[in-house]
Amino acid sequence: MNLDQLSFLMPPLLAFFVAAASPGPATLAVAATSMARGLWASLALGVGLTIGLSVWGILTAVGLGALIIAWAPALLLLKSLGGAYLLYLAWLSAKSALSADDPGALKSAPEDGVGRRMIWRGFILNIMNPKAVLAWTAVIALGTPDQGGAFAMIVIVGLCTFCGLLIYWVYAASFSAPIASAVYMRGRRWIEGVFALGFGLAGLKLILSRN
Repeated sequence: MNLDQLSFLMPPLLAFFVAAASPGPATLAVAATSMARGLWASLALGVGLTIGLSVWGILTAVGLGALIIAWAPALLLLKSLGGAYLLYLAWLSAKSALSADDPGALKSAPEDGVGRRMIWRGFILNIMNPKAVLAWTAVIALGTPDQGGAFAMIVIVGLCTFCGLLIYWVYAASFSAPIASAVYMRGRRWIEGVFALGFGLAGLKLILSRN
């Protein structure tokens, strides 16, 4: 393929970048993890989020994403589960905000298996996020199967997934920088409170949404 033939990739990639980079539950989770647990934990979270993204990308590419959106009971279940999980993350942040523990303890003495837990947490967050299905549906729709068919879909899903991983890791590196860590150490309770509010509002909005 020459550059002209690859031009069909630009619209879906741009749409995916805007959707993935915009502030939302996933990027909020990366920022919260980066400031509270440090770079490596947030990188692991980003891997989990990306795995969740890739699963939805594949399902949407083969047509199952559109079926889920069209079938009201499935979409309602997905919204309920996703909203409940966001409320769980809100509870974790609120619990941290009310805790008197040393804010640097998690960074200085990470627990065994924290990487696996962060990967799992990221995967659950995106796999239960109906907005991921909607975003992928828009991205796939912008692709042009007549310019490559299945191969075009594979390329689009692969590039968008890699783009998602880079976005999460940029967020992780930014919010684990020394200045961000210093701000977190000084205002941990207030910051965790803001995260709790953000997750809580997102969860309630998802549960109560009707479309």
